[in-house]
Amino acid sequence: MLNWINPTNASRSISTSTSISTFPSQCSRLGSRLSARLSKGLGKSLAVAATTGTLLGATLGVSASAQAMELRFGHAGTEDTAYQLGAERLRDLLAEKTDGDITMTIMGNSVLGHETEMFEQQMAGALDMSIVSPGLITDFSPTANVFTIPFLYRDVDHWQKVLDGDVGQEIAQKISDETDVKVLAYFGGGKRHIVSSREVTSLDDLKVLKLRTNPTKPLIVAWQALGVEPSVVAWKEIYTAIQLGAIHGLLNEPEWTLRMRFHEVAPNIALSEHDITVRLLTMSKMSWDNLDEQQQKTLMESAHDAAAYARKVQLEQDADALAELEKQGAKLHEIDRERMQDIVAEPLKEVIAEMGLKEIYDKVRAVK
Repeated sequence: MLNWINPTNASRSISTSTSISTFPSQCSRLGSRLSARLSKGLGKSLAVAATTGTLLGATLGVSASAQAMELRFGHAGTEDTAYQLGAERLRDLLAEKTDGDITMTIMGNSVLGHETEMFEQQMAGALDMSIVSPGLITDFSPTANVFTIPFLYRDVDHWQKVLDGDVGQEIAQKISDETDVKVLAYFGGGKRHIVSSREVTSLDDLKVLKLRTNPTKPLIVAWQALGVEPSVVAWKEIYTAIQLGAIHGLLNEPEWTLRMRFHEVAPNIALSEHDITVRLLTMSKMSWDNLDEQQQKTLMESAHDAAAYARKVQLEQDADALAELEKQGAKLHEIDRERMQDIVAEPLKEVIAEMGLKEIYDKVRAVK
């Protein structure tokens, strides 16, 4: 599956802890010592079981002590993104609140694979934590499609209240139930616009555009209703595809438009603000279950604090990036957002009902 959100070829990478490189040999030595001791008094079969258990515990980041845990946290951002800064905040909060009983190794820049791969690792219990775009896990969680519906939020205030309130918690629980990966909190904050090689000053201008979109049904239906031809292009191929004229542009937030230099080949930004991004802060259910009740409470509180900080950071980075894009020559165009919402309303109503999302969609819209 393609990585639709974050690049895997970012210029900077984040160093990993040296403990990762010694992990296999440590596991082997631990397992061998425990097996030898047990085989003297309890027999070979129990020794094998103990060795297996030791290896599994190490894979999940669990130490021999029930009160201590080292978590591995993977994400796809570079070291100056809200992903990394939010993860660092979480790491520091956990270390402080647990007196070092819960520690965290952060591995960014997609060193553990793209977001879908990391999520699958969590489902298998091979990775403790990650950040993932909901649009990338809709094969595993039908509920995650709700976050791909265009014009879901009225504004940033509405978005914040949905994520922090009862509706956000209900969605998190549904996704957790569907995937066996626990959603702890929500990152995000990028405002998505139309980035194009052609000027888009009216809705009529949309009818000639081929735009790269995420391949989720609500997005495709909405943009087709607006006359756009949605196109599937791998993230790393977008710049070249625009340069060669295979597509005219994409739907993206200013931060990543600037980071990936898309404005060099698509210098027109129509301020559609059709989405405010949501990213899921997730934890393997196996890792969660290995925490005691107090540790779970501390982790959840710390996750919400870190997520609030990460969202603040990303909103600021997004606004700064838009200003920098304009400074570097990108043209910003106002567009009739109300008319866009009127056009997509009926097609979206049908697909929302078809996908079984009406109840949760109505709850999101009803948040005041």
